[in-house]
Amino acid sequence: MAKIKQNSSVLFFYNNSKKWLTKISKKESLHTHIGVIKHSDAIGKEYGSRLVTNKDKYVYLLEPTMYDYVMKIQHGTQIVYPKDLGYIIARAGIGSGQKILEIGTGSGSLTSFVANIVKPRGHVYTFDVDENFMKIAEKNIKKAGVSKYVTQHNLDLKTAKTFPLEDIDVALIDLGDPWIVIPKIRQMLKGSGSIFAICPTMNQLEKLTMALVENEFTDIESTEHILRTIEAREGKTRHSFQGIGHTTYLCFARKAFFQRESKKSPEKPTTKKTTSKISSKPAKKSPKNHPHHS
Repeated sequence: MAKIKQNSSVLFFYNNSKKWLTKISKKESLHTHIGVIKHSDAIGKEYGSRLVTNKDKYVYLLEPTMYDYVMKIQHGTQIVYPKDLGYIIARAGIGSGQKILEIGTGSGSLTSFVANIVKPRGHVYTFDVDENFMKIAEKNIKKAGVSKYVTQHNLDLKTAKTFPLEDIDVALIDLGDPWIVIPKIRQMLKGSGSIFAICPTMNQLEKLTMALVENEFTDIESTEHILRTIEAREGKTRHSFQGIGHTTYLCFARKAFFQRESKKSPEKPTTKKTTSKISSKPAKKSPKNHPHHS
């Protein structure tokens, strides 16, 4: 029986639109429109219990899931929503022990979600060029409890002269111009390794697809995911008036070897081990460009 204690993370749940994710501190209180919720009242209770506020309203004490962390993170940029996250995990076959490359950390929502899947034997290596976004992402990743499985790097892979990683299982791209990094990502991916790119517009999707074909990727698939919630109530079930419609387009592909006669023989890895190429400390200077959202 898991009981709530000092520094436990708790989701105070009133309804689907009114819920608060917080870390318990016995001296703190949460002031809401439904009354005051005292943290000390939650200590010692089992997850799933409920508290009554001073306005005679009740909230349930729920144990946060990764979904809750993703939806409640601090947004420095547009996040990748769970409806897209789930498909990315399933389509790319992301699992425990895999080595993941992410270009464009953003707010760290995708980073945290994937790290939670590949742990404890896998790892996410995430790259960004905006130090302010990186600091926000670092806080969000820590709050989600997956810092141990994530390494952040302040490096622009568009201009990098060497390949910092090798034998990557999956590459996740969240840039405004993802087609630029495709040749370099190919060098870092293992054979049949997967790419997933997040594209806000169809023009980006078109340019990306052309680059994937040119760089010998196959199983190319572009999708859009629309989520519609249902208000299920006795005698009056209907579609919800609120919901998440279009958020982004997703493009999936796998590394292959076309054996084109005009091409040279398949590339030979020129990378060295990760530890000798990259550092976990942010660089002092970084380019001014940054990913659209993550």
